[in-house]
Amino acid sequence: MIALFAVARHAATLRGHGSGAVSDASRMNNATLRVALPKGRIQPRVQSLLDDCGYGLRIPDRGYRPVGSDERFSWKLLKAQNIASLVGLGAHDLGFTGHDWVAETRADVIEVLDLGFDPVRIVAAAPSGTDLGALRRRDRIVVASEYEALTRAWLEHNGFARFHFLRSYGATEVFPPEDADLIVDNAASGRTLLENGLVILDTLLHSTTRMVANPSAWADPVRRELIDEVLVVARAVLDARDRVLLEMNIQQGGLAALVATLPCMKSPTVAPLFGDAGFAVKVAVRRADVARLIPELRRLGATDILETAIRKVVA
Repeated sequence: MIALFAVARHAATLRGHGSGAVSDASRMNNATLRVALPKGRIQPRVQSLLDDCGYGLRIPDRGYRPVGSDERFSWKLLKAQNIASLVGLGAHDLGFTGHDWVAETRADVIEVLDLGFDPVRIVAAAPSGTDLGALRRRDRIVVASEYEALTRAWLEHNGFARFHFLRSYGATEVFPPEDADLIVDNAASGRTLLENGLVILDTLLHSTTRMVANPSAWADPVRRELIDEVLVVARAVLDARDRVLLEMNIQQGGLAALVATLPCMKSPTVAPLFGDAGFAVKVAVRRADVARLIPELRRLGATDILETAIRKVVA
């Protein structure tokens, strides 16, 4: 990956932007945050996140304007390819789209949160056996892609003096070898490329779904407070998906060793059992650690171990 594709200028970090929230209740009650939701491949996971956040979105079968339970927010479904640009232009205050489209459109947005959803690579690929140096020496090559800005920048960086860019509208992998010498496309596992006889020559960037904000909305105290509400709850849901609640009982003599073993966010909750029969211990742990932890907890004397799903975690 090359520095050319870093988009820090368009994806500023949270630090150093905007101002604090305000407490003017009347202004907040009258505020509406305009949120752009992606339609297509990345829609299901974004919609699931917002449902778990509690926004209660109802999406009409053929409509593009979901209705939510909180009147302070207005929602609109758009193609992910358009969201970064429209948020950057101020048509929407907040949006959800892939980092690849932030980079491709050079959108003036702040990447507020990396959701980690739908990870893909933007890659340059060509028919198996293709040599990048040989391609570079040709008088002209045809390159197909949905990503014109990223493709042109990559080609120029890699010394391709003459090329014809062919815009694709999906199914980019079908173009080689008859209609294109090279493609730039997104790849999750790379299996589709292999099935079409293509090999990856280079990776331009890695992309996941991001929550992006308009800089003016981020700097405005009223809209910033609403954005921060979405941000706090979304983080709480994402963190909860990675954790479970473990509850157990332990005799007094084993408490210190048990607590020393438990990984936790801060410290476990410990309460005495009725009749001085020991202690009840409660702790939120990472889901991936549970299979290792439960046998260890039993070895330390824990009994009545319960595992419970968590809906939200706010540290």
